[in-house]
Amino acid sequence: MHFLITAGGTREYLDPVRFLSNASSGKMGYALARAALRMGHEVTLITAPTYLRPPKRARLIPVVSAADMFREVRNHLKTCDCLIMAAAVADYTPVKVSQTKIKKSRRIMAIRLTSTTDILAWAGRQKRHPFLVGFALEDKHLLARAQEKRINKNLDLIVANTTAALQADDSIVWIQGADGNWDLMRASKEAIARSIIRRVTQSVRSL
Repeated sequence: MHFLITAGGTREYLDPVRFLSNASSGKMGYALARAALRMGHEVTLITAPTYLRPPKRARLIPVVSAADMFREVRNHLKTCDCLIMAAAVADYTPVKVSQTKIKKSRRIMAIRLTSTTDILAWAGRQKRHPFLVGFALEDKHLLARAQEKRINKNLDLIVANTTAALQADDSIVWIQGADGNWDLMRASKEAIARSIIRRVTQSVRSL
């Protein structure tokens, strides 16, 4: 199988040196890439900036912004068997980006933001699309919101976790497929990644 995996937190620049981002480390996405490669699959890894060492044998596509990531997912979606959106893609980006560094002043500065493209929702709307896996990180009503995301975005699998997963090596996740049942897993991100790849592989082969 060919896995298209996204990882890391995108950066939405305000000026040449400042940007809006999030606390994603990219560890889950990179663990998924390593797990898929070790199981003999092909991997294209679209990664926002991280401090992680890229998995060997993965085709690496570095990106910065949400727009960059959407462009690369759009370019490669038709060639993959499964898209796993493990990246933390910014929901908003500045309306205007300064071409020079914004100088500090005592004035209150307001930043106008606009929504970015919802990449998973876009993928789910395509007439022909690969197996789709999404992640839902929530601090309230985790399972309800994750299930809603799976249904509304036409996903085959959703992985739900809390903010405790950010920067961590271990995690607690709930995984739900089309049957609506939740599977709870407490383990390292490496072990969780192996479990997800195995589940995806079995699901795709049974289609």
